[in-house]
Amino acid sequence: MSVRVLRIHPGDNVAVALVSLPAGIEFLPDCLTRSPVPAKHKVVTEFIRQSEAVIMYGVIVGRALRDLHVGDRLNRSDLTHDTAEYRVRSARRPPEWQAPDVSDWEETTFLGYRRSDGQAGTANHWVVLPLVFCENRNIDVLRRAFEDELGYSRVSPYRQQVAALAREYRTGSSAADTIGSTIASERLFQNVDGVHFLTHQLGCGGTRQDARSLCGLLAGYLNHPNVCGATVLSLGCENAESKILMEEVHKRNPAFDKPLYLFRQQSFASADALITKAIADTFSGLREANKSRRTPVPLGKLTLGLECGGSDGFSGISANPAMGYTTDLLVALGGSAILGEFPELCGLEQSLIDRCTHEPAASRFADLMESYATLAQAVGSGFEMNPSPGNIRDGLLTDAMKSAGAARKGGTSPITAVLDYPEYATEAGLNLLCTPGGDVESTTAIAGAGAQIILFSTGMGTPTGNPIAQVIKISSNSALAQRLPDLIDIDAGAIIGGNETVESAGSRLLDLIVDVASGNHITAATRLGQHDFIPWKRGVSL
Repeated sequence: MSVRVLRIHPGDNVAVALVSLPAGIEFLPDCLTRSPVPAKHKVVTEFIRQSEAVIMYGVIVGRALRDLHVGDRLNRSDLTHDTAEYRVRSARRPPEWQAPDVSDWEETTFLGYRRSDGQAGTANHWVVLPLVFCENRNIDVLRRAFEDELGYSRVSPYRQQVAALAREYRTGSSAADTIGSTIASERLFQNVDGVHFLTHQLGCGGTRQDARSLCGLLAGYLNHPNVCGATVLSLGCENAESKILMEEVHKRNPAFDKPLYLFRQQSFASADALITKAIADTFSGLREANKSRRTPVPLGKLTLGLECGGSDGFSGISANPAMGYTTDLLVALGGSAILGEFPELCGLEQSLIDRCTHEPAASRFADLMESYATLAQAVGSGFEMNPSPGNIRDGLLTDAMKSAGAARKGGTSPITAVLDYPEYATEAGLNLLCTPGGDVESTTAIAGAGAQIILFSTGMGTPTGNPIAQVIKISSNSALAQRLPDLIDIDAGAIIGGNETVESAGSRLLDLIVDVASGNHITAATRLGQHDFIPWKRGVSL
């Protein structure tokens, strides 16, 4: 009998269907399905009485609402979200860890941009950003002025299509032969990978904590190793004051020395005067930034972000564990990783607490999880509402079930630091960062914490990217990689059919990271121009 299901942990009482199973088929010895079970969904492997725990990945992922029989397909209506209790133990042993063999990469380097503070960039970006939403219009004016003339815009095939149709309407000639493909114009500054213009809807109104958090996030972007300089626009009367921004910058880096041009609109006679000055100074800064060159950098200088979005029932057994193995390899090489999405760590708290290298980190993680859950409940929500309709449709029936697979992105290495949003990662090893589960808010925060490259697993497909951190998309199933190749960088789907091991996929992923970090591979999100940026307004997002 070919392998049809996967029981992930010996203690599990449900298994994942690796292929679609009709009713009456044997899926384990002497076990028959009682109804059809679609691929990615769960089939019951042991009798579960009403109110008993449903176990996957060796942890509680829900509680049965009725008696569940061997061979039943597990449906959303069959269980309710539930998790095990957790606590920080007063007598803790340092976690033991068997690091993977990294001999194949010990001498490997990437070609990066070394910064004066010891960080190293995998790209060389200039950012233009506002302290307050009032400046979004001026940011867009600067975007239109710079992108075309410096060669950072791409000729859109859709724009060409409309132009061709307009010509056809005016002249009567056929448009079919006049529609070209997307082309890139010549870049003026060859050593500046991009000039990115960020906008947001924050900076005034809200709470003073919102303003401080926004300034902290923006400070993380300014301090980021992939950023060579910045232009910042303020109005002059906003809550997110420039002095708060600079306090947050120096909190992250007391020796910050990148070119930073800060303009206060209320200090200028007109918007035209503001724009004219900002253009002149920014162009001067770009000329200096263009003098940077890539040089060899050890892999221990890398910080990976770990993210998932559009997850499916295979994510936790293919793409996520492959990312986890890559994370372990990098940590063993002296590098860092950042795992966020705290609503998607629900139910895994005890195992993560036990992996913390010291009690303050463990206590902080427990406190952040509890306070986040309390904030969600205060607005009539809760972690149990995290799974999206797409997640549920593709087999992730509860938040705890989703979390048990999502946490595997973090591998097995010890947790060296626990950070609150929007803090900056400085510790080697695995860092936990309190972020929401929303893809763009979380990737925005992870980049703001210093991740040069973000690994992003998906089972259904998502275009999410970031302005300054390269985002590598890993598909959990090969059907997705074949259906949406423009969104995917690497396919981990062969793990599902047993044609590749998690370790092999994770090793391939590390090799791709080196290529991306060196500028030799352009990620799918970058090719699409997907530069998503949404700051988290604390407490209102799962």
